[in-house]
Amino acid sequence: MGSKRWRNVRAFGLVAPLFGFLIVTFFAPIALVLWQSVWEPTVARAFPNTAVALRAFDGESLPPEATFAALQDDLKTLAGTDTLAKAAVKLNIAMPGFRSLLFKTSDAVEKSPAQMSTKDFVAVDGRWGQVPTWAAIKRSVSPFTDANLLAATDLQRDDRGAIQKVPADRALFLSLLSRTLIMAASVTLICLIAGFPLAYFIASSPPKRAGLLMIFVLLPLWTSILVRTLSWTVLLQREGVINAFLSSLHLAGAPFDLMFNRAAVYIGMTHILLPFMVLALFSVMKNFPHGFLQAASSLGARPYTVFRRVYLPLVMPGVISGCLLVFIQALGAYITPLLLGNPSDQTIAPTIAFYVTKSSNWGLAAALSLILLIAVVLLSLIYRAVAGNKTVGVS
Repeated sequence: MGSKRWRNVRAFGLVAPLFGFLIVTFFAPIALVLWQSVWEPTVARAFPNTAVALRAFDGESLPPEATFAALQDDLKTLAGTDTLAKAAVKLNIAMPGFRSLLFKTSDAVEKSPAQMSTKDFVAVDGRWGQVPTWAAIKRSVSPFTDANLLAATDLQRDDRGAIQKVPADRALFLSLLSRTLIMAASVTLICLIAGFPLAYFIASSPPKRAGLLMIFVLLPLWTSILVRTLSWTVLLQREGVINAFLSSLHLAGAPFDLMFNRAAVYIGMTHILLPFMVLALFSVMKNFPHGFLQAASSLGARPYTVFRRVYLPLVMPGVISGCLLVFIQALGAYITPLLLGNPSDQTIAPTIAFYVTKSSNWGLAAALSLILLIAVVLLSLIYRAVAGNKTVGVS
């Protein structure tokens, strides 16, 4: 018993550095990014007195005079600091126009030696006399927030804290998510339709021919995704190779608009992801026991029945794993929709990149990333439930 325990300890010691490396370089950064979707302490740290004063704010009427005094004290402390600018950016996300309001009020507070009353604040800007202004601060002063997760699903909290849908002109992310799912599912279906007969042909070929065909399948994987996508811009543009060929046939309407549309995105993504589908299917088909097909045929089964009742169920683990692999990668596609599609064809990945690089809204970017992560986890669970431990050739 002691020797077995010692072997387990030694085995764990051998893999512990790998686990530590994965935690530090992979899991920890992802966890920290996702944590930002629910943790936003910037406003709470900038306005500690205002946060305490707003605890009793109900969103139905203006806060009492003491809340205005607390805000003035916080603004005096923040005058001329970077913290004010950072808090202004976060509050501007909660309520557009808040950044200019905060800087304008900060200047007024800095110039006023006396304690400012409610009327003084309203005189600086009439928005201080409106409940939504204080409701925006109340939503932002808590370090734990669901604002980003709600915004990522086109929801928000009203002045009283109740969850409601955002106005139709601001509803963006649900349609973006549904478009991403539809495009990923469409690309997966196209790859399955194109990859299944190709994988079957390779698996049924002699070893030498199969090896040569697999080289051609793997060849695109040795080229950068950016290069492969840009090559399609050369082929599909109005002065490209395909339009030049179609124009030489004197087709009506040539040259055609083959770029910057949904079809171009599907073509580019299929070209990039098809090898993954073929590899997943080939790994199953090459070990298929063909004696089952001969036995079914000898018992009088038609070719279609043999395929549907014998072949397809046994290669289904490869079909499911290939679809899962392609679908997950299509969900996170970034370069191809950006270069080959138009604004109405953009997926959720370019939107996440925009909020990180352009808008500096890390919280919303993390919330959108969390939605993608949840989708991937759900798909993985469905795969485990459907595929289970099935293997080809086990009866």
